Amino acid sequence: MRLDRIDRINLSDWVQLAKARANYGQVADRIPGLAVANRSWFAVHICCKSGQYYSAGETSSVFPLMSVIKPLSLLYLLEHLGVEQVFQWVGVEPSDAPFNSLEQLVADNGRPRNPMINSGAITLADKLPGKDASDRTHSLRQWLNRLAGCQLKLDEAMLASVRLSRSPANIAIANYLVEKKYLENIDIAIDTYEQICCLSGTVEDLALIGKVLALDGEISSQHRQVVNAVMLRCGLYQASAEYAVKIGLPMKSGIGGGLLAIVPDQGAIAAYSPALDSIGNPVGAIAFMEALAQNLKS
Repeated sequence: MRLDRIDRINLSDWVQLAKARANYGQVADRIPGLAVANRSWFAVHICCKSGQYYSAGETSSVFPLMSVIKPLSLLYLLEHLGVEQVFQWVGVEPSDAPFNSLEQLVADNGRPRNPMINSGAITLADKLPGKDASDRTHSLRQWLNRLAGCQLKLDEAMLASVRLSRSPANIAIANYLVEKKYLENIDIAIDTYEQICCLSGTVEDLALIGKVLALDGEISSQHRQVVNAVMLRCGLYQASAEYAVKIGLPMKSGIGGGLLAIVPDQGAIAAYSPALDSIGNPVGAIAFMEALAQNLKS
């Protein structure tokens, strides 16, 4: 089945399934700005190679990308610095530990296992071009908006909420990265990481970015393939291997409820579903993707 031949009746059924499954998840409450979301919210936008698109649910909802920014900052660095340089700083191996695990980082002697967990993302935030965190975030945002034709913005209120509830786990990770000489400036690295996680948009914005990763275009095909491979292996934390088998698409989730899925050579799917499972993946969005993937395979 081709992505641009989805039946709107099926789409409606999958949205209802996603909303029903979302009742089994919990909205992230560590960050007050995220805790106000309604766990029944769901939105999806599908961008196809042909120009066809499908939207359903609360598509006007604006949400912070949070960890969905990780493959995008990886792509940005690959395009600016190249594969050899970037993978001197981080690995590409899957992790079976939580995304904010200090224990795994210590076991790996300070080398981040991959760019999709916090240690890897903080390390790469430290390497983004720019004199300070605001400059780096602005440059990344502008680059993504120009490349994809989207309209990401920095959510200042969410950033203030993130800063007020700064993660002790991230601070511990950053301190260990400094000790092992993977960070140059801990303050700029943490500030940059928090700012880029608060870049926000709608499911349409996110799907347009995903389309860049799905189709040949302005970016290097090698870099596109690298990012998709890392997403497939590592994008859903400890559940990555399970969903690589069940769904078989490169995906990245975030605790803000966002999920980006790439259908290579066809298009991209972006969903928003703030209720999360125990690992940190959006329950409704995963349920939607399972239903869609079964039809893509048929």
